[in-house]
Amino acid sequence: MLKHVPNLLTLARFVLIPIIIKYIIIQDYIMAFVVLTISGLTDVLDGFIARKFHLISDFGKLIDPLADKATQICILATLVIQQIIPIWILVVILLKEIIMIAGACFVYGKDFVVSSKWYGKLTTVVLYLAIVSSLAVRYFAIPIVFDQYLYYIALALTIFSLIMYSKNLFQNGIISKEDLIHPNASKAEINSSKNKKTP
Repeated sequence: MLKHVPNLLTLARFVLIPIIIKYIIIQDYIMAFVVLTISGLTDVLDGFIARKFHLISDFGKLIDPLADKATQICILATLVIQQIIPIWILVVILLKEIIMIAGACFVYGKDFVVSSKWYGKLTTVVLYLAIVSSLAVRYFAIPIVFDQYLYYIALALTIFSLIMYSKNLFQNGIISKEDLIHPNASKAEINSSKNKKTP
């Protein structure tokens, strides 16, 4: 039973998403903060249990960052709709995720799992802090929108994470220049093409 706990905690974060959104929409920012905190704690707890009891799985490596992304994007979209944050913040995050999904398509079936790195986790933490700050600014009617500075840092980390993940894929030979030029070609076809060009 214990082996399923980390993944169950991760799946619980998906269940909490609509609850957070509901509280933001009805402007109950305290409850939105409470549920968001619970969501964050499950994120920390599932990782701790998985590492402590050696329960790390490929499914967990995939679903954990997906839960983070779903939570972030859904909450940011809600904050945009509620006119709490500008839409460009959501657009940048979405573009990064689209690029990450495109990269995942390249590695699909290549016996390689893209797991979360420290810079990805740091980006998530800063983005969560920015979201919490947005709720605080609205709840306490703070005239200084200091939360936007946290979004700037989060977006800088987002771009850095994208660069580092891309570098990791190239350095490990998971994606090559030939893959980008001939995305549908097999490695045998690429090697054959190389041999033909060799004098």
